[in-house]
Amino acid sequence: MNRNLWLLAICQGLLLTNNVTFIAINGLVGLAIAPRGWMATLPVMSYVIGGALSTGLVARTQQRFGRRGSFQTGLAVALVSALLCCFAAVTKNFWLLCFATVIAGYYNANAGLYRFAAAELAAPQWREKAVSMVMAGGLIGAVAGPNLAKATREAFAVPFAGAYIALAAVALLSMAVMHFIQFPPAPARKEAAGGRPLSEIARQPVFIVAAAAGALGYGVMNLLMAATPIAMQICSLPFSDAALVLEWHVIGMFAPGFFTGHLIRRFGALPVMGAGLLLNLGCIAIALSGVELHHFIVALFLLGVGWNFLFTGSTTLSLTAYTPEERDRAQGALNFCVFATLALTSFASGVLVTTQGWRLLNFGSLVPVVLTGAALLWLARKRAVRPAAESAG
Repeated sequence: MNRNLWLLAICQGLLLTNNVTFIAINGLVGLAIAPRGWMATLPVMSYVIGGALSTGLVARTQQRFGRRGSFQTGLAVALVSALLCCFAAVTKNFWLLCFATVIAGYYNANAGLYRFAAAELAAPQWREKAVSMVMAGGLIGAVAGPNLAKATREAFAVPFAGAYIALAAVALLSMAVMHFIQFPPAPARKEAAGGRPLSEIARQPVFIVAAAAGALGYGVMNLLMAATPIAMQICSLPFSDAALVLEWHVIGMFAPGFFTGHLIRRFGALPVMGAGLLLNLGCIAIALSGVELHHFIVALFLLGVGWNFLFTGSTTLSLTAYTPEERDRAQGALNFCVFATLALTSFASGVLVTTQGWRLLNFGSLVPVVLTGAALLWLARKRAVRPAAESAG
């Protein structure tokens, strides 16, 4: 870890402060002002739709302005969108809230590249640990996000308006930290335009599995996490309990960052990702066993650790699929897969939990878990067959 990596880890933590607060409050604000109950998680879905729509623009701004210039632009958007969300909550304008969260998605898509930037701030032999340690900075968000939502819930007459104001301050703080990070020079524009076309990069088995595992692993996590505050409210548990559950969930997401990189270096990305799948299955089993506070805490904690193993592993796996001059288009495609899946699961989450219930939602999450497992087995088999064919030849 060097100075730049520590500062980037802080920015990652402030990003998660924003994201966790959004998850904690947007569904509840949506439930209070939406025309229909099933629309409650549309503001959550709008956030990730904005991220999906922004991936192409983010790739271009990264190429044009470099890492820091593009990241600072994203933080400026975060500041404006938080203020718009506050105004929407005060005026009870549901569609303005959705519009504001779409705009905020640009920040989310931009900051989604922090993990790739981490690999560029370390020597090649330490890329796995650099990615893992910067993601561990999300622990800041694990503590700050739920407590920020809880502390500012009643700061103004309108519930949660104060939380949006606090998020604007978080964006300003992150801009100040980002100012001091020195990123390596971006590839020259002519060089960045070189390399293979995206269609060729995306046909590689390693790219397919990295994209599928990253997107589906994130999708399962989002499907269950986005529904948790609403499910707990339906179960008559107070908001303070929901904030506690989200805090332990995000601790599970990012505390393993201190050792996930070491596990990947020792055992490889695929075994670590397989362990993440098993943890997802454990989460679903516990969630189906009851709806008391301890069920939610343990299930969401396991879900967080499983996500960490899958997402860190898929990010590390993807680094072998492209060259430096192909970086922006490959990373843009990977982020698009993640945000498109998040958009779908955010919408499905609200619809399922408000119409079918928490139990059916958990059964439905088994589908992406099984698909991810099939993708990992497919790549492992192809890697096993290749050395055998080479030795036979």
